[in-house]
Order: sequence, then C-alpha cells, then structure tokens
Amino acid sequence: MAEHVDTLKMGGPATPARSLAIPQTRIKRRLWVDRLSRRLVTLGGVVIIASILAILLVILAEVYPLFKPPTTTLLDTITTRIDSTPLAVGIDEHRAIAYLVTASSLHVFSVKDGASLIVNDLPRLDGASVVATSAVGHGPFAMGLSDGRVIPAEVKFNISFPEGRRQVEPDVIVRDPITVDPDHRPIRKLAYVSTESGPVTAAVTGPKDLTVVTVKARKALIGPPTKEESRLKISLPIDGEITAAILDGRGEDVFLGISSGQIARVNLHDPRAPKVTDMVLATSGPGVGVNLLGFLIGDRTLIMGDTAGGGSSWQLWPEDGGQRPRKIYNFSSQTGPVIAFAPSWRDKGFVTADASGVTHLNYGTTGRTLLTVKAEGDNLRAVTLAPKADGLMTVDATGRLSHWGIDNPHPEMTLRSLFGKVWYEGYPEPTYVWQSTGGTDDFEPKFSLTPLIYGTLKGTFYALLFAVPIALLSALYASQFMHPMIKGIVKPVVEIMAALPSVVLGFIAGLWLAPTVERMVPGIFLMPLVIPIIILLTLGCWRLIPMQVRTLLRPRTEVFLLIPVAILGGWLAIHLGSLLEGALLAGDYRSWLLQALGLTYDQRNSLVVGFAMGFAVIPIIFTIAEDALSNVPTHLAAGSLALGATRWQTAVRIVLPTASSGIFSAIMIGFGRAVGETMIVLMATGNTPIMAWSIFSGFRALSANIAVELPEAPEGATLFRILFLAALVLFVMTFIVNTVAELVRLRLRKRYRYV
Repeated sequence: MAEHVDTLKMGGPATPARSLAIPQTRIKRRLWVDRLSRRLVTLGGVVIIASILAILLVILAEVYPLFKPPTTTLLDTITTRIDSTPLAVGIDEHRAIAYLVTASSLHVFSVKDGASLIVNDLPRLDGASVVATSAVGHGPFAMGLSDGRVIPAEVKFNISFPEGRRQVEPDVIVRDPITVDPDHRPIRKLAYVSTESGPVTAAVTGPKDLTVVTVKARKALIGPPTKEESRLKISLPIDGEITAAILDGRGEDVFLGISSGQIARVNLHDPRAPKVTDMVLATSGPGVGVNLLGFLIGDRTLIMGDTAGGGSSWQLWPEDGGQRPRKIYNFSSQTGPVIAFAPSWRDKGFVTADASGVTHLNYGTTGRTLLTVKAEGDNLRAVTLAPKADGLMTVDATGRLSHWGIDNPHPEMTLRSLFGKVWYEGYPEPTYVWQSTGGTDDFEPKFSLTPLIYGTLKGTFYALLFAVPIALLSALYASQFMHPMIKGIVKPVVEIMAALPSVVLGFIAGLWLAPTVERMVPGIFLMPLVIPIIILLTLGCWRLIPMQVRTLLRPRTEVFLLIPVAILGGWLAIHLGSLLEGALLAGDYRSWLLQALGLTYDQRNSLVVGFAMGFAVIPIIFTIAEDALSNVPTHLAAGSLALGATRWQTAVRIVLPTASSGIFSAIMIGFGRAVGETMIVLMATGNTPIMAWSIFSGFRALSANIAVELPEAPEGATLFRILFLAALVLFVMTFIVNTVAELVRLRLRKRYRYV
C-alpha cells in the first residue's frame, strides 16, 4: 500500500532518466565546423583587405613614374674630321645619323662609329664661307655666307627595312643661293622659314640693318612656274646692335634681340609697310644684352638667352594685329652667355648651353629646369635635341660630339601643374585647365586635376543638398509617425529604388529630365516656398473640418493626404513660375540670367545632376537613417511621452539626438556614393572641366573623366598615368572623408549614448 501511495504521489510509475550526454563524434563535428567557419570568415576578410591593398599598389605603381626625376646618360663621345669650326648640328629621330654645318661644307656621319657618310662641299660658294645658320634640326634651314648670300638646304632621312632591319639613309638637298644683300656684306644673324607660299629669309646685314627676302612661286598655265622675289630692307631705330633674329612659322613676324637687352618685333603682315613695334626690355639688368632667341614648337612661346647666362620664356600675346612678347618664366642661369638653343619637336621642352659646355634641359610650360649636363671641353658651339626628345648632342669647336641619352617620359609633371595654376600658351593669366588632347602636334597638354576635384565636390554638394533633407525627414516620419502597415510597404519600395542602374538614371536625366527642367526652372525654385505654404493652408483647413469627418482618416496615415497636396503645390509652383517669368524676367529667364547675373544656362547642368544623383542617393540615406531611428530603445521615447512631451518633441529632442551617429553615417555613406558616381555625372552634365560655381553650368568629375579618357589613353603615356593618379586622388578623398566621418560618429555616439 505504501509503495502504491508513493507511486501515486509521484504521478505514476517511475520512468528511467534520459541521458543528457552528447556523443563525442557530434561534438567533434561541431568543433570542426566551427573552426572551418571561423577560418573561412577570416580568410574572406584577409582576401578583401589584400585585394584592396593590391588595387592600391597597382595604382601607386602606375603613378610613381610620373614623379621620377629625369636622367641622362653619356652614351658616346665622337671625334669627327672636319675642315673648320662647326656652326650647327642635327640628328635623325633614331639617333643613327648626325650632320654638321661648317664654314665650307655639310658633313653627314654615323653616330655609332663617327664614320663619314656624305661630305657636301656646298657648290657656288665662289670663295665665300658660311658664317651663320638659321635654326637647324627640323625641316629646311639656311646658311648665311660672308658675301651676303643665303643657301637654303635640308637634310632628309629615308628609312627602309631590308631583310627586316631598319636602315636610315641620309639625303642632302642644297638649293640655289638667294642674294640677300646686294652690297655683299656678310650675314651676321639669319632666320629662315619655308611657308606654303614660299621661303622667307630674314638676315641681319649690319649693326641695325635687317633685310627680308620673300620668294613666292607663281604657277603658270603653260610652262614651268615662275618665282617672284621681293626684298625689303629695314633700318631699326635702336640703341645698340642686333644680336639675334628669329622668324615665326608663318613668316609674318621677325623677333630681334638687341645688345641693349631689348626684344623688338617687326610686323611683316604688309610687306610693303613693315612695322617695328614697341620694344620690350627682356634682360635682367643694364649692360646685359640679348644673345639668343628661339621658338618652341608651335611658335607661340619665345625663348630668350642673354649675355649674363639668364634665360626666360615669353608668351606671344595678340596685340595690334600682331604678337607682343610677355614674360612668363625665368629659368636657371647658365655659367656664361647662352650661345646655343634647340627646341624639342615633340613637346614644350628645349635645351640651352653656354660655351663652357654646361647644358640645361628645360620645360616651357612649367618653367622648370629638368636636367643639367656638362659636356667635355670648354668651347661648345652648338647643341641639338633628338626629334623624339630622347637624346641630346653637343659639338665643340674641334668637332668633338657628345651624345647623351635622355630618360624623360613625363616632362610636364609637377605638383603645380597638377594642382596649381599654370600659365599656358594663349591664356591671359595662370589658370586651372584640364585639356588632355588637341588637334595638332604643337598642342600643349593641360593636366590640372583641380577642375576635376572641384567638379566632383560640386556634383556631390548639389546631390546631397537635394537628397539629405528629403531622405532624413522621410526617415524620421517613417520611423516615428507612419503607420506600421504603411511603413512595411514604403520602406521596401524605397530600398528597391537603390537597385536602379545608374546608367538608366543617367540616360533618363540626360534625355528627359534635362529638357524638362529647362522649361520650368522658375517654377522649380518656387517649389520650396509654395509647397510648404500649401501644406500649412491644408492643415488650417483640416482643423476646420468637424471631428467626426477627421476621424475617418486613421492615425499615422496622413501621408495619403499629403501626397496629393504636395503634387498640387508643385503644379501650382510651375504655373506661378511661368507667370513670374513673363512678368519679371522679360519672358525668358535664360536671357535675364545672362544679362543680369552674367550666367549662361547649360541644359545639362548641376541642377539636373542634383536631381538625378540625389534620387540615386536618397534610398541609401533613407534606409540607414530609418534603421538608426527605429533602433532607438523604446523606453526613451516612452519616458519622454510619459513626462508630457508630444510625439514631435520626443522625435526631435530624444530620438533624433540618440540616433545622430547612425544618421551621420548614413549621410557619409551617401556622400561616398555621390563622389564615386560615374554614369549619372557622365550623361547628365556637359562633362566640361570648368570651375564655375553656378548651378546652371556643367562640370566634369574625377570618376567621369576616368571613364571617358582611359579607353583612349596610350598605355604608359602621361595621360594614362594621370588618370590612375585621378583614381588615387579619389581614393584618398573618400578615405579622408570616411576617416573623419568615423571619428565624428564615435564622438556623437559617446555624447548621446544611452543606458
């Protein structure tokens, strides 16, 4: 009986206890899976970090050569056998054959071993000798004789590939002499160009005398063409004597260097009435004369060397139907008077040399001296740059040549040319310009990244100016005031907006939004004023409606009433904008902007980008901000409401500060999204790299510039590497902004932390 009672008290017959022991095999399997998962997660993180670092290293590897200093190597010293002192030197583009102009002949020889290939004894010298030459090194040149004549000549190089090997064959062309001075005075200084209409020769035949000879070929209907020669003698009213002369490529302006330190321009636009313009003082001080003049490629920048070793560049500025020199840069001084000059025929580089053999490699756009080399000997006579700017050759009075190899692939690169103002050819002052390509060989590349950085920040600013207020206010309303059922529909729809391809948004913005915005700009600027007024009027009218009717609208569903009201306000603002344009803006706001404010309206502008890119950024900011607001502990809001605060006061003073770190993170992530946007900026703006603050003008961003120009950039070229530099700048910008944003977020989180 007792056992039975105990059994009933225990609730029935006793059952054996269930073992809680877990099999060892299951434990080992779980541990193995845990270790595997941990290692896979760790490996994934390491791979991501390594990938980012690898991308960064690739970018740095492409950018580093831009800032490598140029180098030069002495390849060979060649001793030639010439009959007299050399006057000029030239070399072919492959640096296989060089030539020297001496007092009686033109020598062509091999650079490899110095072997003589051609010796042209210059026929028709008739006892005279060569005493001056024009610029030698590219195309036809001329040799001035001691009897007042000039012999045009040209050395061409014919390239062939017999049996697959390159072979360079020189061809010396010597043309008939031109009598410049009938009085047979020796040619002191000589300038010569071959134009489409015929050669133009400018020769200094006396201390103050300049003679210009123009030969024009006239085609005849029957028979060979005839030549028409005109001679113009000019006596300059100057103090001192003419020490240098150079002609521009069109043969329309002669620039003369004066021993008193001045540069004079002789305008030959009207050969019958030449004009000597106001002279410009070019040297550093009294007693320092101009010793040398030369043009860079394109004939827009004039280089001057003086008797004190100074060198400077002068920009030719249009004035009075001609071109007047304006000083741009001073270059490093030589140890003695500048006696030799040679331009690069590939870029804006050039070399100058003094008699001691010190040679400077300079770059005209940046005003820098890139290299200094010292040739053997102390009596240098001439210098030349190889046509590819990869070699340098000097010759001394004995005919000994020094051949240098130059490694200078990016001469235009400096921090100032990338981020500062540079005085480019044809510009009235230093400025920021991005223009990477041109239509001619003498184009001056302009690689300032400042307009691109400015455009990136400008587009981001207008996008955030449109997106941040809408996204944050929408997030605040959705998290604190909207009905949960409606929120469950609205939030996924907004998140789906983030999945729209940016190329689609850019396409719509460029083809539809831009012309639509252009038609209603005044109305758009009235919307921020008209829509709030309409909403407030609606609220006042709503309060006048009886309570029985107002209760038909469920609490927290006011959005269904506000949407049509906002649409009505926008429609009304557009119509008011049309009325305002007709009444106050003379019926055309574009003309009013141009006349009153000096602003030009571009159809694809920052306003359109602000709308399109703002639309792309809104979902990101809204989602993250709404999550931050919704995750604020409910007891904080409940306590505020229990103390008598309204829902609006609770949202603004309790919930919003508490979620401020998350809201700030949302804005910064939106900032990063806008900074890196490519297709919207590319398709919705004019893509013009200008620095204009106007919301009605376009711009070019770093990302869009990379997308546009990288496919066409030659690999390893300066443009190619600068585009990688632009990517690095974009990376650094986002890194700095994200770092600062994280610091601010942590500070806000610490300040508004909750318990």
